[in-house]
Amino acid sequence: MKRENKKVLYKLIVTAVMAAIAAILMLPVFEIVVPFMPPYIKFDFSDFPALFTGFAAGPLWGVLVCLIKNLIHIPLGTTGGIGEIANFVIGAVYVLTASLIHRKMKTRAGVIIGGIAGSFAMAAAAYPVNLFIVYPAYTRIYFGGSVEKVVETYSKILPWIENLPQALLIFNTPFNIAKGLILTLIAALAYTALLPLLRKLENKFS
Repeated sequence: MKRENKKVLYKLIVTAVMAAIAAILMLPVFEIVVPFMPPYIKFDFSDFPALFTGFAAGPLWGVLVCLIKNLIHIPLGTTGGIGEIANFVIGAVYVLTASLIHRKMKTRAGVIIGGIAGSFAMAAAAYPVNLFIVYPAYTRIYFGGSVEKVVETYSKILPWIENLPQALLIFNTPFNIAKGLILTLIAALAYTALLPLLRKLENKFS
């Protein structure tokens, strides 16, 4: 087998394994209820395998993990694919940003800097995606088309919240930044242990 074909095979194997892990981590049993947030906003670790794939195999392979995990999750979801589309777009922005920076700085510092940049990029992408795609769909599915009922779920936590853009800015934006930073911290801690194992696997295909 040619060297380039072996490298592609290595990346396919890593991507397939990480996508399977990511899909499992999207299951409700692994979701974490977030304090001081509406009950339908939960934290999960499913972007971590995608992030690490981006570091180990390359940015586009990490994005592919984001895509596969959401395709697997669509039949299990309750939003007709809307939530999965949003999850893919937001996660892909995070993984792509972080892994592109890491590709230029293949060190733990690159993981940290890339992850921080990816966290803020994810939050920036999530705002319009939530405002124009996710919440209009959720409003129709769960709240009878009433945006006021959506805003009410936020105003129960902070009574001075008056509209959806304000709610997303005050609640969802910091949540997405924090989520990205937590995943970045995990990646930085795991970097020393996991990446050498993947490199050994890569050497077998070189």
